Amino acid sequence: MIVNKIEPQALQPTILSYVKDIPNLCSLSGLACTIFAIYFSLLGMYHAAMIGMIWAVVFDWADGLIARRIKGRTGNDRAFGGLLDSLIDVVNYGVAPAILLLSYGKFEPVFLFGVFIMLAASVIRLSYFGVFGLAGGKKYTGLALDNNNIIFVFVFLFEGMFSQGVFSVILYISGLVLAALNVSQIKTPKLSSSPISIYILAIYTLGITGIYGWKLL
Repeated sequence: MIVNKIEPQALQPTILSYVKDIPNLCSLSGLACTIFAIYFSLLGMYHAAMIGMIWAVVFDWADGLIARRIKGRTGNDRAFGGLLDSLIDVVNYGVAPAILLLSYGKFEPVFLFGVFIMLAASVIRLSYFGVFGLAGGKKYTGLALDNNNIIFVFVFLFEGMFSQGVFSVILYISGLVLAALNVSQIKTPKLSSSPISIYILAIYTLGITGIYGWKLL
């Protein structure tokens, strides 16, 4: 008797089939915002970059909220979405702030150290989270990376109060402090799961968009 065997590969979904998943579309939308932010950082249009950076946070939070409300998602769907989200977080909250710092510092070599520390902290932080998850199932160990963008766009509101040289130092120190907090042992709540935090982020994002949009005019 001949038994037809199904190759394991035939049971696997196609790569692009996961793009149809709404939470993954949100994650990719956040990545698009980050590309927007990186592009304008390189051009020196920092106010536009700030808008992209804060909206990347909005889409990052949205993907988790939507995923928790969609029924029938498989274990593979959740695993793929979680890994995609983590990889995009490196770009959103590691690469984008690092390029902002490097660009604002006029690409001086001294800023490369800060860029390395910020990126190293982001990948170490996410690797640790990938292994251990939430501490006690409720809190992050270390400052969650989305706070990097939230804080950077706030700090940049004061850019006009200082000379370019002085403010580049402020950004440098801010980046190093955030990197240290990212890999610290402090416990921080998962803000994206709190309704109050979501409302605050929505108001903050609209306010930041309005302020930086006005500065662009």
